[in-house]
Amino acid sequence: MLMARQSKARMFPRLLAPMLVVLAMTASGCGSSPEEEIVEGGPPEEEIMEGGTPGTLTLEAAFPNLRFTRPVDLQRAGDGSGRLFVVEQAGVIRVIRILDDGGAVAVAEVFLDLRARVNDQSNEKGLLGLAFHPNFAENGFFFVDYTASDPERTVVARYTVDPADPSRADPARETVILEVAQPFNNHNAGQIAFGPDGYLYVALGDGGSGGDPQGHGQNRATLLGSILRIDVDAPDPGRAYGIPPDNPFVGALCGPLGCREEIFAYGFRNPWRFSFDPETGRLWAGDVGQGDWEEIDLVEKGRNYGWNVMEGNHCFNPPTGCDPSGLTPPVWEYGHDVGAAVTGGYVYRGTSAPGLAGKYVYADFGSGRIWALTYDGAKASNEELFDTTLAIASFGVDEQGELYLCAFDGRIYRFAER
Repeated sequence: MLMARQSKARMFPRLLAPMLVVLAMTASGCGSSPEEEIVEGGPPEEEIMEGGTPGTLTLEAAFPNLRFTRPVDLQRAGDGSGRLFVVEQAGVIRVIRILDDGGAVAVAEVFLDLRARVNDQSNEKGLLGLAFHPNFAENGFFFVDYTASDPERTVVARYTVDPADPSRADPARETVILEVAQPFNNHNAGQIAFGPDGYLYVALGDGGSGGDPQGHGQNRATLLGSILRIDVDAPDPGRAYGIPPDNPFVGALCGPLGCREEIFAYGFRNPWRFSFDPETGRLWAGDVGQGDWEEIDLVEKGRNYGWNVMEGNHCFNPPTGCDPSGLTPPVWEYGHDVGAAVTGGYVYRGTSAPGLAGKYVYADFGSGRIWALTYDGAKASNEELFDTTLAIASFGVDEQGELYLCAFDGRIYRFAER
């Protein structure tokens, strides 16, 4: 049992959190071969963190006997099977099969192994995103986002589940949808998701280094520094996807080099994780900041979110006296006194934690803090839920709308109220 957050913070000083995460991963068997089922013997240790919200919000290990290696994404298939899929950064997708009603005994079988294609040789490279087609139950299509080498690039590709085995996909049957050159080792973003309109949305960072040296954030002639919107069901001649006719820059003149019509919104530094609210359709994104500010954005079609003119609500280039006209400010920002790298989350629409209903739950990878943001369409308020030592890489929801998070201690955690 983990102690409540106040006592736990005293026992585990925040400066030791990275070391604790590494030790936890080493001790938990996270180096197991992807071909093996990750099952540990003996009774699982129950780990529960208690927050301070009404109803006693808890954060507990969802599958206590399972450990994963650098889990960076968790997705549901949306086919009514209730299955959950965990993306490991090195290039493996695992499907969780629960062997008892409570989830205390489960196995994580290999769904797809792409290690031969994936370059994960930095903290921000690897297999980074997974999205199941809205008609996955009929067509078996799903999509991945990964970093590849020679040349260095982001790849968005389609795969198909094995018709004879719904728990397997064939790595040899790849259809590349989109490739984007990456000039540096960082800021690859990596989230992909289908919107309520049926189009595929793709997050791309500014190409990396520091300060956006190549000016991608404000350049609509490049795909970098943007969230894209493409049609994977109706390809245009000569490419594997189509451009939705109502994309904001279709036919637009954006200077001598024109506009990339795939762009839905731009001016991002590294929008690592985004999600759609299933009730309102709003698109929420956490954009990782430079040196001082992290931001939460409500992403709307055609908007410019300011990087690298602005970092959050603050001038970046130039550091003073910048012109914010035409730029969309974040819904929320926080400074590096409480965090270092935002991990975007989800608006909670489940039933196990009613105190979170309608709130946007997100975290910080560097500090381990988890917050809930309430937004009424005009103003936002923020509350801290947990102060942990976890390196939180991503969130996910199941088919019932219940919320999970992926942490680099190798565990998947879920939210509930007791």
